[in-house]
Amino acid sequence: MFDLEDLRIFVEVADAGGVTPAARRLGLSKSMVSRSLSRLEQELSAQLLSRSTRGASLTEAGTAFREYALRIGAELDAAREAISPHGDLRGRLRISAPLSLGTSFLAPALAELARRNPRLQVHTDYSDRFVDLVGEGFDAAIRVGYLPDSSLIARKIASVTGSFVASPAYIAAHGAPETPEDMVHHQALMQGNEPWRFVRDGKPVTVSVKGRFKANSGEALVAAALAGIGIGMEPALLIEAHLVSGALVEVLADYRPAEAGLYVLRPPGEFVPLKVRELADIMVELFG
Repeated sequence: MFDLEDLRIFVEVADAGGVTPAARRLGLSKSMVSRSLSRLEQELSAQLLSRSTRGASLTEAGTAFREYALRIGAELDAAREAISPHGDLRGRLRISAPLSLGTSFLAPALAELARRNPRLQVHTDYSDRFVDLVGEGFDAAIRVGYLPDSSLIARKIASVTGSFVASPAYIAAHGAPETPEDMVHHQALMQGNEPWRFVRDGKPVTVSVKGRFKANSGEALVAAALAGIGIGMEPALLIEAHLVSGALVEVLADYRPAEAGLYVLRPPGEFVPLKVRELADIMVELFG
């Protein structure tokens, strides 16, 4: 008879690519994870993983069995939630959240989630990079911005507005753009090589921009704007105080950045874990 915890550990090892990263995610010792895998393989009389010094990869049998293990785990979670009293969430919720805005703006919502559900373990990883939810073992992600096409399931929590801003020193040295097309003569503060999205007369306009300062952190880009390095397209939450103080001023005031959003994402699948739904509901309650 299978041990359900052994099934969960196997899926974690398969997705993490090895015993060590899986043990770190689960908060278990490597020896406990290894023993769990050995029990499962003995029960099945099959090798599920090929182990090496570089990690572990699924065998043909392991690839087939992982799908069954995932389905069993999801069905068990659904059954548990169906009979559990409201507010009795258990287990672990592993969340990826943006570092920019996350620790100041989103952290209170995650603390409220933990307060309302005292049996739930809330583990949050703050990073401005786009994580691989499935590959890195996250239950959900909170993201701010424009969502690229993906297989992830997204729930929009709120709209996010912003402005184009620069420091008075930058404008004194380089002037201010009057149209989106003028940005070709200016330094844009960017996360990568993404085009900027403007709204003009209610219609979207996409303009390619360039810049020498790039960072995957909104707060770092705001710091660059404050230092007079270029023009930033930033959410209101990050720049409001600087606009009030005069440290930053709005440019291209007749144009708006295309509306972005605050989202909760989860891996694909019909079953929505109650703990992920509870996270989204609290986010809607506080920010929607």
